Amino acid sequence: MIKDKEYTRRRRQLMRRAGEGSLIILQAAPARIRNNDAHYAYRQDSDFLYLTGFREHDALLVMVPDEGDGKSILFCRERDPTREMWDGRMVGLDGAVDEFGMDEAHDISEMEKRLKDMLPDRERIYHDLGRDPLFDQQLIGWVNELRGVARKTFHAPEEIHALHDMLHDMRVYKSREELAVMRRSAKVAIEAHETAMRTCVPGMNEADIHAGLLHTFIRNRCEASYLPIVAGGANACVLHYITNDEELLDGELLLIDAGAELDGYASDITRTFPINGQFTPQQRDLYNVVLEAQRQAIDSVRAGKQWQDVHDTAVRMATAGMVDLGILKGEVAELIDSEAFKRFYVHNTGHWLGLDVHDVGEYTIDGHSRELEPGMVLTVEPGIYIPPDTSDVDECWRGMGIRIEDDVAVTRDEPRVLTDGLAKSVDEIEALMAA
Repeated sequence: MIKDKEYTRRRRQLMRRAGEGSLIILQAAPARIRNNDAHYAYRQDSDFLYLTGFREHDALLVMVPDEGDGKSILFCRERDPTREMWDGRMVGLDGAVDEFGMDEAHDISEMEKRLKDMLPDRERIYHDLGRDPLFDQQLIGWVNELRGVARKTFHAPEEIHALHDMLHDMRVYKSREELAVMRRSAKVAIEAHETAMRTCVPGMNEADIHAGLLHTFIRNRCEASYLPIVAGGANACVLHYITNDEELLDGELLLIDAGAELDGYASDITRTFPINGQFTPQQRDLYNVVLEAQRQAIDSVRAGKQWQDVHDTAVRMATAGMVDLGILKGEVAELIDSEAFKRFYVHNTGHWLGLDVHDVGEYTIDGHSRELEPGMVLTVEPGIYIPPDTSDVDECWRGMGIRIEDDVAVTRDEPRVLTDGLAKSVDEIEALMAA
């Protein structure tokens, strides 16, 4: 669990970046209706969670950088015994200060009046523009109203900036505390994948495996960090297959892409394995191409390397392997230059990982691929997908989709695989499934 002092450190860091004369405003995620009067399970906005750890809706955070070390003010709901009887304990104003380290807390109903009083003499406002257009217009209206009455004794804010550039760059770099939580999340996901491998037999349904994943997550006080992909046979050629309701057939492969969320932090793992526990020779050969591409790509996750280097390494190895197997024909360099490999290797090799499974942060800086630095966490997930209707490829490869994915932290030395320990080689998988 992330400690209060970590959230305080983050807020102070953001306020230092914003500078004196600014005001930072961030909204909590709203509660959302699923249907009629039933709500979706609530998930806090990741930026709001990153800065507060606060998990209730109807809340707004205001930060004032130029008051001492900076002041953090939370507007939220006061505790209500009737509401608590229906929905459970609320944090309330005292809890916002005592439990979440806020300098001040006020009822959300007072937000408009108090926030308008904070605007005079602010030079800049930083706000998560675009997420709530109605609030954007309200804020702009307050500023324009203030400009209309501004005098020599005070002035209105001159600029409203999008907050996400500054804040999302902070989120790219994980602290020791964050990495520890992500490792625990990864351990739960590893357990879920291992259980799937141990229990999988022909004749089961994809839904049976899906249910087992969720059971492991919930039993470990986690939830799924995204909708699991449980794709048997040719379903693995559908990259975001989430139907998860077909029979698992003897002789086919099963691709599982599933991760756990713990304290808001995601893990993201993909494994592909034979439903009956034994790879066929063709499955083994194609699997080893993807595995070697992943191994080489993970080895390239080093400080000073560029983001694009990881993808280029995986593409080079996968393309060479497909040429060796006769799936692609031609010179490897030409197949890469012409992007012919994209027919079967259709996605990028990874993404940032953190509070969002596809986490925030830029991949290019000033038009150049971003340099990897310690504290960054990314997935490495090469994949080869050969749809069943691919007529110009030998029939033995058709209908195979293979992806292997791990979560990797950049360090000052060797890459640190947070999901290390889960069976990945052919021999490891077959031994686990036979146990």
